[in-house]
Amino acid sequence: MDSEAIGRALSRLAREIAERSRNGGADLAIVGIRRGGVHLARRLRGELTRLLGQEPPLGTLDIALYRDDLSRGGAAPVVGPTDIQFKVEGRDILLVDDVLYTGRTIRAALDEIVDFGRPRRVWLAVLVDRGGRELPIAADFAGETVAVAPGDDVEVRLVEGGAAADEVVVKPRGTP
Repeated sequence: MDSEAIGRALSRLAREIAERSRNGGADLAIVGIRRGGVHLARRLRGELTRLLGQEPPLGTLDIALYRDDLSRGGAAPVVGPTDIQFKVEGRDILLVDDVLYTGRTIRAALDEIVDFGRPRRVWLAVLVDRGGRELPIAADFAGETVAVAPGDDVEVRLVEGGAAADEVVVKPRGTP
């Protein structure tokens, strides 16, 4: 995906989310998962603000301490800030990430969200759904669904993250 395709996908996602939102989006809050989902969550928030006529609250999650693979050894996780400055209880939470693969990141994010309260519902929006689930988790909103070989990675590169241009690339695992 190039910059234009990413823009179109985010616009379409925002329209679909706005159509399904209750009360004109008054109960909607957006939570981006660090790292990849935060920039996309900000972009979706801008699109949704335009469509709904109001700006949904925005939060961020760092799921490093909620991962189920911490006990497998290796380096200590690098933990970034989680920032949720709104009431989660009873809200419609739009959880945003860049790529949906095994489902383990989303499981960890759900565990962390409920530490802040019980949302009315949680929707999942991803830019790319690449398949290959290890857990029974599905995106409610996906910008693109692609078939990717198990040995390949999907990388979302955005200018906000330091990329020269927005793009989504598929590459063999371990290559720069």
